[in-house]
Amino acid sequence: MKPEDFDVKELGRATTRSPLSDESRCKPLFGFVTDKDRILYETSLAKFEKYHKSGEIPITFEKAGPREMTYFQPSKTKIGIVTCGGLCPGLNNVIRSIVMAAHYRYGVKNIIGFQYGFEGLNPDYDHPVVDLTPETVNQIHHIGGTILGSSRGNQNVSRMVDTLEMLNINILFTIGGDGTLRGAHAIHEEITKRNLKIAVAGIPKTIDNDINLIDKSFGFETAFTIANEVISNAHNEAYGAFNGIALVKLMGRDSGFIAAHAALSIQEVNFVLIPEMAFKLEGPNGFIEVLRRRLEHRHHALVVVAEGAGQDFFVSETREKDPSGNIKMKDIGLYLKERISAQFKADKFPFTLRYIDPSYFIRSAPANANDSKFCSLLAQNAVHAVMAGKTDFVVGHWNNEFTLLPIPVAVSKRKKIDINGELWWNVLEATGQPAMTGPC
Repeated sequence: MKPEDFDVKELGRATTRSPLSDESRCKPLFGFVTDKDRILYETSLAKFEKYHKSGEIPITFEKAGPREMTYFQPSKTKIGIVTCGGLCPGLNNVIRSIVMAAHYRYGVKNIIGFQYGFEGLNPDYDHPVVDLTPETVNQIHHIGGTILGSSRGNQNVSRMVDTLEMLNINILFTIGGDGTLRGAHAIHEEITKRNLKIAVAGIPKTIDNDINLIDKSFGFETAFTIANEVISNAHNEAYGAFNGIALVKLMGRDSGFIAAHAALSIQEVNFVLIPEMAFKLEGPNGFIEVLRRRLEHRHHALVVVAEGAGQDFFVSETREKDPSGNIKMKDIGLYLKERISAQFKADKFPFTLRYIDPSYFIRSAPANANDSKFCSLLAQNAVHAVMAGKTDFVVGHWNNEFTLLPIPVAVSKRKKIDINGELWWNVLEATGQPAMTGPC
């Protein structure tokens, strides 16, 4: 990564005084943010001394926040909002906060929603647009899902930009994960090719918390909070039976953050299996044997597995892709259930196994209080940035600050748990699980 990779694009020079400059609009007491306000990527003293000694420019993020001047004139601005991909707690909170910030803080009255993801921008589907006003979104943050609907899969980029032109959209907010951000960047590139002045902003929605260089995405905290309750009840199931096993599968295609944080939040989990770690099933140090030893010693076990764990057990099988281009995960939860049951039955080892998959229940839930607050702040900072003419960016969060991050950097790779890092060490301390690595 180079420092210049983190420069956020602009549509042009901001020449209109922001409505926030008016004292009656609640001018920010801390002052306005400028492009020179930057957030350090690395904050340790050792890194500071390294850069100080070498004279290198450290990597920094542009700080999010209100600007004194805007690019767009509110009375002439039209905003579009689209939600894409799987459901996630907080989607309606983000929609509501965009509308409220744009309407009340900047005076933008023309805001519409595109229905069913990027399909809504493709005229071939003929999905009607939805007018979004403070009245229509006033109560939506109390319910899960998204009032705009969602879908997966790519759409014809040229056709989508045709729609933006036809509807005179000046600003497009895309709320979604990795695939949505890639689509937003493709839309930005087509807009640039046509020399249009349309800003594209991304708000990171991934329940897995796996977007690069963003320490937290909305919905994640709600997800592992609900998972905490599920795991607590699963523990009761396991504890209530002789050699009881509770096997809980949680979301996490490529990253095991929900499984890890949920396990840390309850301190009752005995095994956490995540995509970042290899593990084997057979042999003296394989998972099944380690699980048996746990049952012989304590007569119950609680296992949490992320959906993307153990996919190397299925390498010989045909792998399909979903409409977004992601490889469809095989069901590691059911696979473990069947393998454990078959082995223990063959050995005449007594056990009771309960398998629990709460994924859809979790992702469609309303955001909890802290996530709701986080959604609002993400949306407000996105509105500030686009009104100033920023484009092709995603609102991030780093070192307890809100940031602006170019989309290409955010999608360059997925964030994963470092199995040699502190988070995974904390999980191992909490579970006490032994090493189960090796060939499968």
